[in-house]
Amino acid sequence: MIKILVVDDHELVRTGISRILNDVKDFSVVAQVGCGEDAVAYCRKHTPDIVLMDVGMPGIGGLEATKKVMRVCDSTRVICLSMHKENPIPAKIMQAGAYGFLTKDAEHSEMINAIYKVASGQKYISPEIAQKIAIGALDLNQSNPFEALTERELEITLMITRGVKVTEIARSLSLSAKTVNTYRYRTFDKLGIDSDVELTHLALRHDLIQTSTH
Repeated sequence: MIKILVVDDHELVRTGISRILNDVKDFSVVAQVGCGEDAVAYCRKHTPDIVLMDVGMPGIGGLEATKKVMRVCDSTRVICLSMHKENPIPAKIMQAGAYGFLTKDAEHSEMINAIYKVASGQKYISPEIAQKIAIGALDLNQSNPFEALTERELEITLMITRGVKVTEIARSLSLSAKTVNTYRYRTFDKLGIDSDVELTHLALRHDLIQTSTH
């Protein structure tokens, strides 16, 4: 039996995914949680085989939560779910240690197949996403400015674009507010911008965030 933890900040999404997975004879959804912090805490105590992790959640979010789960529980494998189809999100998620990446509009059969593959030790990326990553790596004229950011800069960028304050970001990531601001201004410099508003507009333009996440 493959033990699965479902992580999403929307209860309806968690419940829907759990019902689909519990209908598969080899799967058992052992818990549902609504944020990255709770996912890390659950994995530390219970060691599920698979974590289905939403990327765009309040708090630390799926990227940081994936890294923390991998640190506290190296036998657990994370599959991230996201509306983001454009780099750098998929590439950064896989670099953070995730075993799989699915878009939220994936078919039920693809999600089930991904879980089987990841549980057997293979990695899985939606074919559409894999193609975009490959094309992006080859086409230097279509580069996304956010690809220049480090993992930490991208995490902080995503939190800022969700309206999270610097003090809250510092607390969630166990950093000082001064350090968060250092990353913030370094990001502004790399992107050629001067404010959080400009950052959000640029993120929208490059599909880093959507006006509706579900």
